[in-house]
Amino acid sequence: MSHFMRSWLFTLLAVFSFSVSAGPNDPLFISLTSGEPHRVTMALNFGKHHNENGHPLSIFLSDQGVFVGVKSGADKYADQQKILQEIIAKGGTVIMCPMCLKHYGLSPGDLLPGIKMGSPKVTGDALFKDGTKTMTW
Repeated sequence: MSHFMRSWLFTLLAVFSFSVSAGPNDPLFISLTSGEPHRVTMALNFGKHHNENGHPLSIFLSDQGVFVGVKSGADKYADQQKILQEIIAKGGTVIMCPMCLKHYGLSPGDLLPGIKMGSPKVTGDALFKDGTKTMTW
């Protein structure tokens, strides 16, 4: 088989395998580690738009991202918390990293309404659904 034929066959197989694995309603899992308001807004809007287009959405708040999901973040993250509440109201899941929450001296009582505490089961169920795509901010 010529080099051209092998290259063409490899390309064809790659395109076919990628197109088979991408579904119109694949879940989206966003890992949000940033506390920088612009980056947070980008991540949340990205997820919100894809959720509105039929992709089940899970957002995992960890590291500095925990500040977006707690009541004490209301002043700095008012706009972002509004987006979080819209996502939750439309069936999206927002999961808080328990270790990160504790690291920053916060507790489950500090969470905004509708945010779930993470655990191996809660986080794993969202992350490991068949077809899930992941993004990180």
